[in-house]
Amino acid sequence: MDTYQPIENYGIIGNMHTTALVGVDGSIDWFCYPRHDSPSLFGAILDSQTGGRFQIHSCVEGVNHQQFYWPETNILITRFMADCGFAEILDFMPVGLEDQQRGRDWVVRQVRGIRCTMTFRLLCYPGFNYGRDPHEVEIIPEGALLKSPQLSLALVADVPLKADDRGVWAEFSVHQGEYLTFVLREPDPDRPLDGLALFPEEAKQLFESTIHYWRQWLSSCVYRGRWREMVERSALVLKLLTYAPTGAIVAAPTCSLPERLGGERNWDYRYTWIRDAAFTLYALLRIGFTEEAAQFMNWVEARCHELGPEGSLQAVYGINGEHKLEECILDHLEGYQGSKPVRIGNGAYEQFQIDICGELMDSVYLFNKYGTPISHDFWQQLVRLLNWVCDHWQEPDEGIWETRGGRQQFVYSKLMAWVALDRGLRLASKRSFPANRDRWQAVRDQIYTDIIESGWSEEQQAFVQHYGSQTLDASSLIMPLVFFMSPQDPRMIKTLEAIRQSPDNGGLVFSSLVYRYNTQQTSDGLDGQEGTFNLCSFWLVEALTRAGRSDPARLEEARLLFEEMLSYANHLGLYSEEIGASGKALGNFPQAFTHLALISAAWNLNEALA
Repeated sequence: MDTYQPIENYGIIGNMHTTALVGVDGSIDWFCYPRHDSPSLFGAILDSQTGGRFQIHSCVEGVNHQQFYWPETNILITRFMADCGFAEILDFMPVGLEDQQRGRDWVVRQVRGIRCTMTFRLLCYPGFNYGRDPHEVEIIPEGALLKSPQLSLALVADVPLKADDRGVWAEFSVHQGEYLTFVLREPDPDRPLDGLALFPEEAKQLFESTIHYWRQWLSSCVYRGRWREMVERSALVLKLLTYAPTGAIVAAPTCSLPERLGGERNWDYRYTWIRDAAFTLYALLRIGFTEEAAQFMNWVEARCHELGPEGSLQAVYGINGEHKLEECILDHLEGYQGSKPVRIGNGAYEQFQIDICGELMDSVYLFNKYGTPISHDFWQQLVRLLNWVCDHWQEPDEGIWETRGGRQQFVYSKLMAWVALDRGLRLASKRSFPANRDRWQAVRDQIYTDIIESGWSEEQQAFVQHYGSQTLDASSLIMPLVFFMSPQDPRMIKTLEAIRQSPDNGGLVFSSLVYRYNTQQTSDGLDGQEGTFNLCSFWLVEALTRAGRSDPARLEEARLLFEEMLSYANHLGLYSEEIGASGKALGNFPQAFTHLALISAAWNLNEALA
């Protein structure tokens, strides 16, 4: 029981308030309640001893596992197969109910006997508040109450439960054609023991309404090209990472899954980055999810009404718009496979990152063009932001990768300052908004010249990470995507060629796998190396796609790279942040940015091939 599964062995379920990771062995090893950023109730993925888990697994020796989603839904099926027969678990969080309060915060686990009889063991060992809070167990006729000082939950079970010092457990057999249902839910505080039982017809209704919801939602997707299944799965993942009350989308549902096993590159991604805004809006609008795009833009607009005194913006916020995300270390947790420290909160909220202004302005420009025209009041806040960019673009910052080795004149940050002013000018022109056009244009052109003169290395024959550096950075791949450079510009082609060399030859690419930068050539303030970055691989596909519009050979390269990258998804089509040297998934999982980039690359590559 007390071992770690590979990160890629998990599937995800959720209800747009929170999510849970379910392993191929039937164990829920990560579940924060009631929100994405709440303390974990089950956290075995970060400490197999004290983190807590909710496992239902077969007791049969030699059992094989198979895991897949019910088609076009986020209902996860984990199948257990043995010589004596096979059974399966259906895991989901109910959505789409007429009474949204009933079942909204439930985790439903249904064990189904498919052929013959199979014996299972259930373990529900909670770790309230990241395993820090003690808890009590009370066995009741409907199942059990699990009570901590801050939170109480009920486990409703179709079989008798037994208690021990860690939680509750049971052994039971499921027969052919039999359904046994287990529901983890918060009881009514006024009537904690009233109405807990779940009748078979109610369980069936929850299942069917959830299927209907996901299929109805996915029917809005307009993507009909190659790789449709992967695009739709990415869309379903992004919907799970949404926080319905505000429209925010978390970068990932997990915290502190390591970018290097045993290393310190462990971060909390359960927040919303302004940097993701443009990529989120582009991907959602492209494939037809205008309602989600509008909800996310409402969240973005709310942040723009909270600009700093000079008109500045934070890099990252909480899903309710919280400004302080104080970073702390949970010393009592050993970390995934011993990868310490385990961090919650994220100190990036205090970093100075100029590039976020460009991503925000690009997202607003796209939404105004393809969604709904923005308001006058929103524009007034954007004017403040753009004037701030004019005043501060020359300052060094921490950059897109949020390095902790000191501020630099990062090329990507300058690029995004250019994007901010360029999109501001376009938006002002399109909507005839009042604007400081002369100043914005003059500064925009100054930034362009500055990047060409200081961001280009004659020695490398490529754009580099920061001024005065000889280090390549995969963020340069974004230049043609934001229309700073023509995809066929000789400097862009040379940068592509330089990045596409192997690390041994000074580049950043192994096959289709792309590093962000070479950690041995530049100091980012952290020890050790990291894996290749899946997001950057899809950026490379897009850069080659755009260069390939006039060069069929490059377009074919883009297709080969894209299809090779699809093979690095897990068995469910999910991506972590990185791929390690062993080919295993690393980093927080699943990562929204990677799935956004996949959608964008699939759309543009399919269009180019057509």
